[in-house]
Amino acid sequence: MSKKSGLGFVTGAVVGAAVGTVVGILIAPRSGAESRAMAADVANDMWDSAVDTYDKTSKVATEKMTSIRPIMDITTDELRAKVDAARERIDQLRGTLSDTVAVASVQAKDAFSHISNQVSTTVSDFASKNDNCPVEVSFDDAPAGATVQSATADAAAVATTSAPAVDAN
Repeated sequence: MSKKSGLGFVTGAVVGAAVGTVVGILIAPRSGAESRAMAADVANDMWDSAVDTYDKTSKVATEKMTSIRPIMDITTDELRAKVDAARERIDQLRGTLSDTVAVASVQAKDAFSHISNQVSTTVSDFASKNDNCPVEVSFDDAPAGATVQSATADAAAVATTSAPAVDAN
């Protein structure tokens, strides 16, 4: 847009506003004081209507909150009770699990000890009956690592057992 056409638009807008103001004043059905008083009455009516609407809305909201609060309190109490019950149950299960693990650990130690004693006894018996076939038994760090080896020397059979230490806690 050129400067000349922009200046023409602004000039036309200013002239149009001035002409509209003059025509409005000349053909207005009331005087200026009456028009202002009427505008003030409309503004006051609108303000009063807005205040009334605010008051009614806040009263309804307060009533709704008052009616909902007991339900919210009951629901909150129920949820708290359920959470507390769940926490108690978790504590019970934790204790039971800990006890079960301790018992299972002791049973596993006893079973391993019993088996290793039986193997040692069997190997010792076998070695004492067969002087030419010495055997060595050793248990590594885990029960699955138990090995029986035939020795090549003509010595007496040696049965050794070393069980790993297991902590029940």
